[in-house]
Amino acid sequence: MLFNSIEFLIFFPIVTLLFFVLPHKYRWFHLLAASCVFYMFFIPQYIFILLVTIVIDYVAAIWIAKTDGKKRKRYLVISVVSTCAVLFVFKYFNFFNDNMLLLSHKMGFYYPEHVVSFILPIGLSFHTFQSLSYVIEVYRGNQKPEKHFGIYSLYVMFYPQLVTGPIERPQNLLVQLRQEKTFSYQNLSHGLRLILWGLFVKMVVADNIGAYVDQIYAKPESFNSLSILNGLFFYSFQIYCDFFGYSTIAIGCAKAMGYNLMDNFKNPYLAQNIREFWQRWHISLSTWFRDYVYFSLGGNRVKISRWVFNILIVFVLSGLWHGANWTFILWGFAHGLVHVAEHFTKKIFKWKEVTDKILASVVRFFNGIKTFVIVTFIWILFRATDVHHAKNVFLSVFRNTSVGDQLHVDMKTWIFLALFIVLDTLLFNNRFDRWCDKRHFVLRWSMYALMIFGIIVFSSVNNFPFIYFQF
Repeated sequence: MLFNSIEFLIFFPIVTLLFFVLPHKYRWFHLLAASCVFYMFFIPQYIFILLVTIVIDYVAAIWIAKTDGKKRKRYLVISVVSTCAVLFVFKYFNFFNDNMLLLSHKMGFYYPEHVVSFILPIGLSFHTFQSLSYVIEVYRGNQKPEKHFGIYSLYVMFYPQLVTGPIERPQNLLVQLRQEKTFSYQNLSHGLRLILWGLFVKMVVADNIGAYVDQIYAKPESFNSLSILNGLFFYSFQIYCDFFGYSTIAIGCAKAMGYNLMDNFKNPYLAQNIREFWQRWHISLSTWFRDYVYFSLGGNRVKISRWVFNILIVFVLSGLWHGANWTFILWGFAHGLVHVAEHFTKKIFKWKEVTDKILASVVRFFNGIKTFVIVTFIWILFRATDVHHAKNVFLSVFRNTSVGDQLHVDMKTWIFLALFIVLDTLLFNNRFDRWCDKRHFVLRWSMYALMIFGIIVFSSVNNFPFIYFQF
């Protein structure tokens, strides 16, 4: 079920109302049933794949807690391998098979051409990582195994963040699922604010600029350099507004019932470097890789050469997590290279060492621009269909200086994007619902009215699916 659909407009108030009407002891079942309905709106039969990963990690965590020594580790390995095997089959098998077939042709050995093809279940990468975090935390002794199968299933399937996160940890969400929640006007108010803000950002900002991005990437050779640069700029904000919008709606849906999910974005395009960018972008994923991969490899407590290796491995795996395509692997590797390069040149761009306040502000401003430009060009790899396509888009920026058509952009699209950039800057290290608490009620309700008006009147005619659904 899409957040920006009529079905969800009916689904959300009914589920939230019934949640508070029902006694606490029945709420887990109500939310689990609602989450199943929510997920089955996509491809119903794929809920059984989700059930497989739930059963594997539920049983494994109990066995891990009961045993010691090598057996304990063996159960962890079985759980991780089994869960990742499900992810591999549905997400990476086709990619692996295609590359093995290509390699066999080039090297002259026989490799059978498989005709099996799998469709990636919605949100498989997200709930796989959430399930893995539970098992790992149980193994590390930071989380007791959940004996109630229904509660654990709800932890994996909690509908607000089931499809595209945030990827929650058991210490945060699992604990809350057992707590008795009472109705709170403040929680409902904050939740509705976040839902409205997320829908506006997605449906009015992201979807309107997405139409122009599609034109540029469909035929980059047909447009001049300025139009292509404009398309790259637009895509940076399309993917941000699209994913930020979904995460904000998810947090709002949970907040309305009294559940607190982690913030997934904190003004990433105001970051000073790539390291800070990843501290602000898709925070639930970046911290997942930090805690379960980077630290396991030794983190920064190793030789500098090993640290470089650790950083590159983490970023490559992050790219591979996003998609079974060489473009995603190269996208992650590019971020890793920039992260390493900035580490060795950090003194050059360190604005905090500048004593003059005006000069420090100038350095900070150019650091922000530098980071945004780098991220924007690396996004080409993320958006392109393959490496050849990415190369074509990149080269067209420089070779189409005097050829190609000019892409016309509606004024309202520029206005909506500018409005979002201004608000996003005003919300630096803050969240929309909390920011509204400090505004006069006239200003607050005027903003709500304008957002509702914008969603009704100016939503894109193209109902773009959320970009991160493909992961």
